[in-house]
Amino acid sequence: MTTDAKREWPLYEVFVRGKRGLNHVHVGSLHAPDDAMALRHARDVYTRRNEGVSIWVVRADAITASSPDEKDPLFAPNGDKVYRHPTFYEIPENVPHM
Repeated sequence: MTTDAKREWPLYEVFVRGKRGLNHVHVGSLHAPDDAMALRHARDVYTRRNEGVSIWVVRADAITASSPDEKDPLFAPNGDKVYRHPTFYEIPENVPHM
């Protein structure tokens, strides 16, 4: 594949869920001509050893993210709303992944 072809294909971010009940984790990026091919390439590249049960591919230009520099102004308003934090609840020991 030439560098020119890579420039024409959009960049996709790949997320894989390793086991049922776990979260999807970002595992890498790839270039592909469309969503279906991105999914196929992600499967071939990132789950060669049967590590995954689910794959997400997302065009990188469709992701909107906050900047670490915005951490204080973005998350600070939640500090005064203690009712939003689960500190008032006891979690039973038999509840996994908490």
